[in-house]
Amino acid sequence: MTDIRFYNTFSKKIETFTPIKPGKVKLYSCGPTVYSHPHIGNFRSFLMADLLKRFLKFKGFAVTHIMNITDVGHLLADAEEGADKLEEEARKQQKDPLEIAQIYIDSFMQASELLNMEPANSFPRATEHIDEMIKMVETLVEKGYAYVVGHNVYYDITKFERYGKLSGNTIDDLNAGARVEVNSEKRNHQDFALWKHDPMHLQQWDSPWGKGFPGWHIECSAMSMKYLGKSFDFHTGGEDNIFPHHECEIAQSEGATGKKWVNYWMHGRFLLFDGEKMSKSKGNLYTIQELIEKGFKKSAIRYALISSHYRQNYNFTFDGLKAAQQAVEKFQQCVTMLKEASGNDSGAVRESITGTAEQYLAEFDAALSDDLNISKALGACFDLIREVNKVGDLNSDEAKVLLETFAKIESVLGILYEDRSDIPEEIVALAEQRLAAKADKDWAAADRLRDEIAEKGYILEDVPGGKFRIKQK
Repeated sequence: MTDIRFYNTFSKKIETFTPIKPGKVKLYSCGPTVYSHPHIGNFRSFLMADLLKRFLKFKGFAVTHIMNITDVGHLLADAEEGADKLEEEARKQQKDPLEIAQIYIDSFMQASELLNMEPANSFPRATEHIDEMIKMVETLVEKGYAYVVGHNVYYDITKFERYGKLSGNTIDDLNAGARVEVNSEKRNHQDFALWKHDPMHLQQWDSPWGKGFPGWHIECSAMSMKYLGKSFDFHTGGEDNIFPHHECEIAQSEGATGKKWVNYWMHGRFLLFDGEKMSKSKGNLYTIQELIEKGFKKSAIRYALISSHYRQNYNFTFDGLKAAQQAVEKFQQCVTMLKEASGNDSGAVRESITGTAEQYLAEFDAALSDDLNISKALGACFDLIREVNKVGDLNSDEAKVLLETFAKIESVLGILYEDRSDIPEEIVALAEQRLAAKADKDWAAADRLRDEIAEKGYILEDVPGGKFRIKQK
């Protein structure tokens, strides 16, 4: 088996991947803060995690993937002081925060489905794990890493020797850059909140320190440990999460357990739009649905967002999206030709066909094993397509060999999926009937409908949030 190597943000070097448990991988990804519709910039890091997960499964690992939903505690500008992002939106729309959260959770799930992202094993919500956070904060106070001031609890960063190792920041540098003391309660300017007291906050929970709400950073520490244990293999996110979020997560988690928390840290770089940083003021925060409404296929959007190496800034343009659409069409045309050839007479498989399939699949594997070198992997795919197009007549057995190769590649890339509009109305209707049966807890009917859909040549997958995905076999 080809060694798998990834760049580890923590060590600042390429490392050979060794799982904690042979054959198994535990992966945690920072998910959305659900105060607005997710845009293409958000999905750059989400799709990096999806590509990583798919590739690890391609390599034979059983992957447990957790992606959190932040529905409380994430303040504006990722700051320690100020307004909660979700609560600000709730006030603007004059709705309950949880109502706002559900609107944007649904939006995230729908966009994820459009991009053919494999659902995580669980999408824990911060507001549903307050008890776990409180227990972790209590542990940090007991161990001397945290201190209580009134109804607030802060983490003392001077107590954790490795603070700054992920981001490269030192405590001296951070304090030197602090021009204004914004909170006199803190022992050190860069100490961060584990539990916050604010009578004006719309979401409040009882705690040993009085009513309040959790700090943003403690959420991921508590939820990841609940679902993945005290140590796990991968933690992913965007580069903007490195500091302070992920730096603080390490301090909390390792302070609480005394163990190394994460073995491999992977961060995606920013997505630019026409060479500019994405922002509301520039009007370039496009959602997936908005791009589809402009006439772009969802498979092309996925292709575009995964086609550049995750450790490089990606300049997203409409011309680039058009090129991605053409690339996906080349894949589809080749696979369609092979499906048609699979109906030809059977016969012996020429060694040249087997050799071609094995060669380019091996190149695809080797490229992704080298820190997810997607550009090189896609190059191997197009070389394979070119060679297949040269062959001419194929018998059915040869076509099947090549189709199996493309199926393995597609399991990683995920770009040849069908639009819901391409699924017969009859199949969609059966899937909706099954959804209703599940809601009524009529499990026998739900199982029967799933089997009926399968008999008609389609695969039905459940998606969190009461949704479903249909694929043709």
